[in-house]
Amino acid sequence: MRAMKKIQPKLKTRATDLQRLDLQLCFAVYSTMLGLNKVYRPLLKEFELTYPQYLVMLVLWEKDEQIVSEIGERLYLDSATLTPLLKRLEAQGLLSRRRATGDERQVVISLTAAGRDLKARAKNVPLCIAAAVETSPTAIEELRTRLGRLRGTLLKHAG
Repeated sequence: MRAMKKIQPKLKTRATDLQRLDLQLCFAVYSTMLGLNKVYRPLLKEFELTYPQYLVMLVLWEKDEQIVSEIGERLYLDSATLTPLLKRLEAQGLLSRRRATGDERQVVISLTAAGRDLKARAKNVPLCIAAAVETSPTAIEELRTRLGRLRGTLLKHAG
């Protein structure tokens, strides 16, 4: 309850409507993500990747050889969630894991040749998603910017 007192928004919605499902921001974001996952699923099936695995690959395609915590920070995932994803990708031959030489507690994740090759094979996935969204690149960029700001604000208040 302390968190609720800390953030007291000024809403234009009547108090009796505040708990309607269709007025919840969280449900709009959640159900939109479900829709995105339904579009991603058949695209990624060709590469035998789940959506979270694809996100890991995107991070590694941007910068190879990262420690687990760097990948986790980028994806907002803790190591308990990330480690099983990494193990499955390693079993698929897309990446390798090794202990860091300077600090044995850290695990370095590197792409294999197959992981690097997958980048070229999956290059059309973003274009397919853009087509499924049916809006302009400018509108997509604006939405991504607004969602990034929203994420930052929410994380600031997550305590």
